[in-house]
Amino acid sequence: MALKFHITNVNFHFCACSSSFSRSTLAFSSSKLSNCSQNRTNGLVAQSSLTDQQQLAFTGEENQLIDALIGIQGRGRSASARQLNDVECAVKVLEGLQGVPDPTGSSLIEGRWQLMFTTRPGTASPIQRTFVGVDTFSVFQEISLRTNDPRVSNIVKFSEAIGELKVEAAASIKDGKRILFQFDKAAFSFKFLPFKFPYPVPFRLLGDEAKGWLDTTYLSPSGNLRISRGNKGTTFVLQKKTEPRQTLLSAISTGTQVEQAINEFISSNQSTAEEERELLEGEWQMLWSSQMETDSWIENAGNGLMGKQIVKKNGQMKFEVDILLGFKFSMTGTYAKSSTNTYNVTMDDAAIICGGFGYPIKMETKINLQLLYSDDKMRISRGYNNILFVHLRTDGSNQK
Repeated sequence: MALKFHITNVNFHFCACSSSFSRSTLAFSSSKLSNCSQNRTNGLVAQSSLTDQQQLAFTGEENQLIDALIGIQGRGRSASARQLNDVECAVKVLEGLQGVPDPTGSSLIEGRWQLMFTTRPGTASPIQRTFVGVDTFSVFQEISLRTNDPRVSNIVKFSEAIGELKVEAAASIKDGKRILFQFDKAAFSFKFLPFKFPYPVPFRLLGDEAKGWLDTTYLSPSGNLRISRGNKGTTFVLQKKTEPRQTLLSAISTGTQVEQAINEFISSNQSTAEEERELLEGEWQMLWSSQMETDSWIENAGNGLMGKQIVKKNGQMKFEVDILLGFKFSMTGTYAKSSTNTYNVTMDDAAIICGGFGYPIKMETKINLQLLYSDDKMRISRGYNNILFVHLRTDGSNQK
């Protein structure tokens, strides 16, 4: 019956994950476990440029997972095989650590947790995937066990202006890791209505379908990060405090106050603002710009307002845009450092390419590129016509 929605799982099956691998893929081969052990060692040093206070919020191993989550959209929906592997590996590392020994008995598990990533079992419904897979929705889980009415609630927040959907479950503790629950009520709270609108699911008629359990396999000693696995085989990564890059990318996803978020992010990293920044080699996807695209796609492509940049160490750069049906726009050029954080970029060799054939286009673009922030995963710059850009690295390479 369509009304099931699989909301019977506190592990967000009512709005389940959008990634593409099932529970069985969580079994690691010995080679993957070896790689995880190596990442655990490398993770002892946080890879992102954070203030001392922010570095204290997450351990090195936790930062390994957070770095793996940067750039994954839809809480896992659009993750590549490499990204999924990086997340799996980082999750396994943390699950192998001590963490909080009995998470259900700790006050650290209480409170509101934001869902950052989830896997999707084959039972997920289109409605479930819609809730979790849309970045403009924020998804939370509230845990309250130390009351006369212990509860676990799943919350989909549509926006500050619209409101939210809250699905509540009566909860009980089975042991140090497992919470048992049974969903019993749900309602929409819309800002424009003075009353709550009931969510039309007959919980009493669902019987065992409204029951489930949730295991917490890792709870950070700081209380900021949690990994849980549910009775449907879904894995969840939840946070109480988001890392600054995550906050910025969330603003970009929702399209709200992005420039303000960029300014706040750069300000939080002012301790390294005067450090010399390098234009790192790799493939960088243009995620956001402060200027809307013009009517001419070829002008947009030539000015770096769409597609990706491919940076090479030998001073070569390429802009690449997928057009359609195997056709690509490609424009190559050179870059040279002109000051501490500024580069002169000249793009002057453009073509429409399909397979091994190319049609040359005569055009030239000169850009003064200023790096405002850069790490292995994200870059903020000011480029053509003083436009702000945010790029995400998509090739998975690391620069040490």
